[in-house]
Amino acid sequence: MKKILICFIITTLSSINVFAFVKSDSVIRPQLRSSAIVISSLNAPTGYVKATYGQPLKRNRTVFGGIVPFNKIWRTGANEATEITFTNDVVFGGVDLKSGTYTLFTKPAEKEWKIILNSVLGQWGDTAYDSTKNVLEIVVPIKKNNVIYEGFTIAFQAESKGVLMNLLWDNTLISTPIMPKEAIINTKKKKKKWF
Repeated sequence: MKKILICFIITTLSSINVFAFVKSDSVIRPQLRSSAIVISSLNAPTGYVKATYGQPLKRNRTVFGGIVPFNKIWRTGANEATEITFTNDVVFGGVDLKSGTYTLFTKPAEKEWKIILNSVLGQWGDTAYDSTKNVLEIVVPIKKNNVIYEGFTIAFQAESKGVLMNLLWDNTLISTPIMPKEAIINTKKKKKKWF
């Protein structure tokens, strides 16, 4: 009887150790973040477009020229650098762009912003930004918005032949047209302009 009891105790203890090891080793803890992760997407004539970004808040601070300095590369959000995906080839701000996922960086200034799409994914912030990996750079004028946005927001707005990508924070609006390639070809033939 003693042998059976000893075997039972050893087996039980072994099972508990294995169970405890597996349980503690397999626990996945979410990362605590001060900024929410937001996904903005739209199905439109350009195909499916999606942006994934961290959303910082204004919190009574000066945003542009303050917490986001002028004339410096910005991750265009918080935490990881913002990533934007296009399922179709498009014309982004007048420049041809292949379908795929890109990192979205910006360089805010007082009157205009440089919008940058970079080929390196999975970047934390803008600390490892490498301009030699840029796929596209355009300059977009600033518009003032009547609505104050507390949280940085990327919003895709459907238009008759494409999409506007709006970057909104505080009272600043940066609007970039995105068109399907076919619309550009047809527009050139007809010599008409949209947006």
